[in-house]
Amino acid sequence: MSPSVDCSDGIRELIQEVGQPRGHLLGSRPRCMDRLVRTILVVRGAFRHSLGVLLPVILSLLLVADLTWKPGNWFRYGAGALFAVSFLASALVRHRTKDSSHTAASRSGCTRRAALRDIAVGMNSALGVLALSVYVDGGFDGSVYPVVYLCSVLVSVLMVPWATVVTVSFTIAVEAGVRFVAFGETGYQALVIHASLSAVFALIGVTVIRAEVARVRTHARSRLEAEIERMHSDARSFRLLGVPTNAAELTSNHGPVSAPYDANRLARSSVEEIHQAVLFALELLRRSLGLNTSMLLWLSETGSHLRISELSTDSERVLDGPFSTGSGVFGAVAAERRIVALSGLKSSYSIPYYSGPCPVRALAAVPVLESDQLRGILVVDRVDNSAFSEIEQELLTVATRYLVRAIQNERVFVQIERSKVEQGKLYRAAQALGAAMTERDVVDASVRSAREIASFDFAAVTLYDEAKQLHVIRAVSGDSADELVGAKFEHNAGLVSMVVQNQHPLPYRGQYDTERQIVFSRKLSPPAMSSILVLPLLVHDRPLGTLVLGSKRVGALGDAVRPTLEVLASHVAVSFAGARLMKRLEELATRDGLTGLLNKRALLDTSRDKLAAAKRFSRKLSVLVVDIDFFKKVNDTYGHDQGDVVLKGLGAILRKVKRTTDAVARFGGEEFVIMCEETDQHGAMLFAERIREELQRSTFPTAKGELSVTCSIGVATYPEAGSDWETLFKAADQALYASKESGRNRCSAWTPKRGRRAA
Repeated sequence: MSPSVDCSDGIRELIQEVGQPRGHLLGSRPRCMDRLVRTILVVRGAFRHSLGVLLPVILSLLLVADLTWKPGNWFRYGAGALFAVSFLASALVRHRTKDSSHTAASRSGCTRRAALRDIAVGMNSALGVLALSVYVDGGFDGSVYPVVYLCSVLVSVLMVPWATVVTVSFTIAVEAGVRFVAFGETGYQALVIHASLSAVFALIGVTVIRAEVARVRTHARSRLEAEIERMHSDARSFRLLGVPTNAAELTSNHGPVSAPYDANRLARSSVEEIHQAVLFALELLRRSLGLNTSMLLWLSETGSHLRISELSTDSERVLDGPFSTGSGVFGAVAAERRIVALSGLKSSYSIPYYSGPCPVRALAAVPVLESDQLRGILVVDRVDNSAFSEIEQELLTVATRYLVRAIQNERVFVQIERSKVEQGKLYRAAQALGAAMTERDVVDASVRSAREIASFDFAAVTLYDEAKQLHVIRAVSGDSADELVGAKFEHNAGLVSMVVQNQHPLPYRGQYDTERQIVFSRKLSPPAMSSILVLPLLVHDRPLGTLVLGSKRVGALGDAVRPTLEVLASHVAVSFAGARLMKRLEELATRDGLTGLLNKRALLDTSRDKLAAAKRFSRKLSVLVVDIDFFKKVNDTYGHDQGDVVLKGLGAILRKVKRTTDAVARFGGEEFVIMCEETDQHGAMLFAERIREELQRSTFPTAKGELSVTCSIGVATYPEAGSDWETLFKAADQALYASKESGRNRCSAWTPKRGRRAA
């Protein structure tokens, strides 16, 4: 069984291969065909997307027909089977689309198609309930009909608003058709009541239930954001994460969250491990020392207050905090950085973390130090008036060291995980860049790799011509791509020029000031960005260009991602150098070094493809052989250097007049060959005449005065002159010989009657 083929792709391929023909075949047929094919594709697409809506309409007409004329069970069973297919197909399509809707929800076209899918499901559901009501209860006044109201509510809650309007309108229209056409009713009262109730239930679903669902979602989102904030706050206080610059960075400290690495998951895991270790130590202290409360207070980022990090207690009077760093016993510990032990406390003594009278008689507060810096306070107390001995105080000090060591271990673990992830990103980037063979591939691979490291909205690659002191924007990803790609600007005081000159990333920490800083030039600017980072592309300390990244989020390109991006930029530079070298080697292998045209080997390779395409689509193909008249005389009279100038001049003429689909090559010496697709003999002769006249009008300055040369051209056309390259080239060469015999400076076409004919 042969695989299925999308006809539209084949038609598009056909249009592309037809190209722009020449000669008397250069009519408007391809353009007309293009418009016809586009119209067919548009109609087909519209029909495919609206089919889910058309089927319920057709089924409603079948329902009315069945109730009116009663053709028999066979009609009813067929319509029922068609309804089952329509309903299941619409539900399945909507379910699959919903799973992937987040990838294209922002596109208006996809949004319209999603609404059509909602409408299809709603119309099928309403039609099914109405049909069930008619066939079970015999009308719309039985026990089944109220399900229509439930259907209105569900549609209004689960689907877009205007899909609800269409579904309710369709329900009313179907009911009206059945009542007035099939049942022959004349009164409107029952229909008006049902329509009003359907509209009321739909309105309730839109205004009440959707609002309640939105409120619950907002509340859940707020709780989730609060939990994430608390987790990140703990992670920052434990120095597992850097301090974020804005709220948006809380969701991802290292760019976009993606598999296999999730910064939130790693931080959450480390924070939970620390809390488990701390809780274990506090429980152990409380049980072994007979404590009432064992609590770890952690210093805030600003150092102004303490908050409860973990707690083990039997008391219900412990306050949530936060507590001022300078209040009571906490102030003494923070100031003296040593253990403060109290005993014989009275009920009137004020302890910051208890409400009401003091419930304990002995208390000890131990500073938690890391590199002589206060990080928190370990607080323990007991109800008995038993002072903490020196051994117990030493045990508490050891416990603080254990807590600090647990935090440091998690910090090292996080750093190792981050390093492993960064190495993985760079490894994948190196693989992608190593596989890139062209500059375009390098650009695509570099942008993809950079997105794994940092979140950005704009990316550009610029290349630098040191000899001309000129920058070219090679590629752009994001807004303003069409305006910036290919733009050139001179070396100036902008960020790109400064990065190339200083070979160092700019600006500092990625902070971009649109009023004071210029990225490309004053006339060329990227879209409005809050963060921009320009990285140099260096190979052996020689600048090739820059990689420009921009983000609308403040601090998105800061110190957390900058080192990794610098390493990526070095890989990109090496890949660019390799792509340029590969391109140069390819040119040396396929191009003539003097004229820049294809060489003989490349033309022979190209001829096979063009002849195969001509045979496949039954198209014309012409071969032109161009030879400069008396070229040996030019070399003998003016020298070989001047002869090279003439060859370059003819090559430039051929490049100027050829089409994109034509293949032009220097076949050897002063002989050039051109292969013209979709060109018959008449069109090829017109083209040959144009080449001959262009060369005849051209002059070349020499030490002995102006030099003018002419050329002779032979033309052969497939399939009349031959069906393979050898035969076709031989026929064109025979026509060229005819031009030479007829006095030169003329064009001749091969004909089967005499083998050659002078034009």
